[in-house]
Amino acid sequence: MWCWDNLNVHLVKELVNFAEEHKDWLRIFQMPSYAPELNPAEGIWSLLKRHLADFAAADLAHLTRVIKRKLKKIQYRPHLIGGCLPPTGLIMDDDATRSSDSMSSTCVT
Repeated sequence: MWCWDNLNVHLVKELVNFAEEHKDWLRIFQMPSYAPELNPAEGIWSLLKRHLADFAAADLAHLTRVIKRKLKKIQYRPHLIGGCLPPTGLIMDDDATRSSDSMSSTCVT
């Protein structure tokens, strides 16, 4: 699943073609230009920012490592990810989460 706003980068020919070629497994939710409350990714970034509130990186590489590590921890805590969904109106589809196809859509409207 991809959540796209109307950022011009999301509308380039290559991405549009990719989405069309993979529509059998890829679901795209088109979001308004600015609506962070509708995008579950914004909830994930909010969690990440809270974890990094008092963090001072030595350099960009250090910051990158810490962000990747924190995102990996969030990835393995489904309750945190699930907590980002209610404000969006999306719900978890239990059939999709149990699917052996890792590319299946996991949220439905």
